[in-house]
Amino acid sequence: MTPILEITNVTRRFAGLVAVNDVSFTLKQGEILGVIGPNGAGKTTLVSLISGTLPPTLGDIAFEGHSIVKLPAYQRARLGIGRTFQIMRPFPGLSVLDNVAVGALFGHGGGESELAKAREQAREQLRFVGLEKFSDQRADELGGPSRKRLELAKALAMQPKVLLCDEVMAGLNHVEIDEVIDVLKRVRERGISILVIEHVIKAIKSLSDRLLVLHHGEKIADGEPDTVLSNPQVVEAYLGRKRA
Repeated sequence: MTPILEITNVTRRFAGLVAVNDVSFTLKQGEILGVIGPNGAGKTTLVSLISGTLPPTLGDIAFEGHSIVKLPAYQRARLGIGRTFQIMRPFPGLSVLDNVAVGALFGHGGGESELAKAREQAREQLRFVGLEKFSDQRADELGGPSRKRLELAKALAMQPKVLLCDEVMAGLNHVEIDEVIDVLKRVRERGISILVIEHVIKAIKSLSDRLLVLHHGEKIADGEPDTVLSNPQVVEAYLGRKRA
């Protein structure tokens, strides 16, 4: 599979803190790449560097073979890079439908040019993630699990080629986690490549084709899930010293 996304020697410093340190990896076309690591490992910073909400201090980010490191976030979104956010903040006062329509208006290729078409696209994504019955409800009235699905619907309405998911399963029960896993697998069936950050090992193992492990901002493992999760360095750094 040809890489759709290529990260080369990317570093991000915040004053004296190195949040991401010389990280390189690829995301292949149609692949689901799981990113794991302890809190503070640099996972969300990495997603922000790819989506363009943060610039790297060093290194390069290429999308479909072209460097995007100097492009702002909105231009990366129009190229086909969508993301969810760990901290869910729906647009206040707007309905669930119109929250998703915003994504359709500003997504891949410049987005939909008409509000009616954007709402039609939004309804499709709400059906896809199982939120259609909440279409007319205010988005800020949704509960936590439904807000997770709303984040997915907003990102999918942007018609991404790459979807960056930041802990979309955090705080969910086992049934809800299985439902989100099913949604993400169906997203991949649409031909969308996915990078997903997750702490639930059982979930990320069952979902991912490959795992990338960060620790103190550095990549310590990258490969097939069973191999990565049995790596002694990963066991000690992420799963706990007692398991090593």
